Amino acid sequence: MNERSALYAGSFDPVTYGHIDLIKRAVKVFDKVVVAVARNTGKKPMFSVEEREEFLRRALRDINKVEVASFSGLVVDYAVKNGIPVLIRGLRMVSDFEYEFQMAITNRTFSDKVETLFLMPSEDYFYFSSRLIKEVVALGGDGSRFVPPFVLKAMKKRLADYESQN
Repeated sequence: MNERSALYAGSFDPVTYGHIDLIKRAVKVFDKVVVAVARNTGKKPMFSVEEREEFLRRALRDINKVEVASFSGLVVDYAVKNGIPVLIRGLRMVSDFEYEFQMAITNRTFSDKVETLFLMPSEDYFYFSSRLIKEVVALGGDGSRFVPPFVLKAMKKRLADYESQN
């Protein structure tokens, strides 16, 4: 039997319960799910790639069939290079669909060996994003519903460090 694998790539800055929910859904369908942190030089992330990889490993340690990695460049190139035929993308709301649809079609122009599979998170998680969570925590809101405790602690420390420097 061939191993059915998929790639779930993103910035994961930080990893959220929504991301974890999608990964749990993906492992029900695939034999292996590679969760890959994008090294995007165009963004100013809260956490380094290495920190985000470590957060993912901790958050996913009890989920079998998951591998954490990082990559640079086009996600479709990473998938082809690693023999991963499916990209997992999350859809939270209609506005996500337009962007994700464009990305899926663009990726298809680069390689017809990679398909995109859209998954929807639980209704408990569809309304928030990493960007929104960072804003909530920065403004003193309770982020415990959105991220694992160790991520929330790291976020608060990072924000406190930033405040003390300014």
